[in-house]
Amino acid sequence: MKTRIVLTLILVAALAGCGGSSSSEGRTVVAAFYPIALAAQEIGGKEIRVDNLTPPGVEPHDIELSGSDIRAVADADLVLYLGGFQPSLDAAIESTSAHAVNLLGAAVTDPHVWLDPIRYAAIAERIGEELDRSPEAATFTARLKALDEDFQSGLSQCERHEIVTSHAAFGYLAERYGLKQVAITGLSPEVEPTPRDLEQVVGQVREAGATTVFFETLISPRLAETVAREVGAATAVLNPIEGLTEQEVAGGEDYFSVMRENLAALRKALGCR
Repeated sequence: MKTRIVLTLILVAALAGCGGSSSSEGRTVVAAFYPIALAAQEIGGKEIRVDNLTPPGVEPHDIELSGSDIRAVADADLVLYLGGFQPSLDAAIESTSAHAVNLLGAAVTDPHVWLDPIRYAAIAERIGEELDRSPEAATFTARLKALDEDFQSGLSQCERHEIVTSHAAFGYLAERYGLKQVAITGLSPEVEPTPRDLEQVVGQVREAGATTVFFETLISPRLAETVAREVGAATAVLNPIEGLTEQEVAGGEDYFSVMRENLAALRKALGCR
């Protein structure tokens, strides 16, 4: 009887050893929304299954998680998120024993770090460390640094430097490339500006001499169109890439192609040479 018990304990220990490898192969990663999911998949490769909590075409700021979403968070080998960006995910992480990593490291006022390729590269390096895939992370960050060089050269000689945006997602991008963001709404696009706030924005746009008011793909263009009419400006898309639409996914778009579309839109709006 004792021999049988000892053999059973040895078998259990052996099986635990097989499952407890530090390798990332076969791991399930839950990513909060598109830019994190993209980086995790590109860096993790085929050995890692990445589940994006935010479906295509859905604005991620105020997404509400279903019961199955919360179970996925609890059961994942790793949850990658930006603290404060999606409150329902923060709550799910706090209410479970999820192995979660806040890629921002600490609370920040503006979480839109991926719109600055250099800040996004730092996020990718952290993901590489978590997945034990630093060489793959280096390949991904090299693409981001090349993108940064395109933005640096493409926005170096422009007639105007103010970008009028439907919500305040582009602060890091503006800071990186010497631009000034004039936002119609704040960091959360769902918060409507007061009439006084809207009047102030219209005044700022007129003072800046901006010829374009940018709107986004995942939220209504109504406010951007209102401001544009008031100042006699055109409208155009500047994509915060918080997620892709179903059409963009079907068309093979990704972060890099959309960012280069953003660069082209900025160059046209700002009169860059």
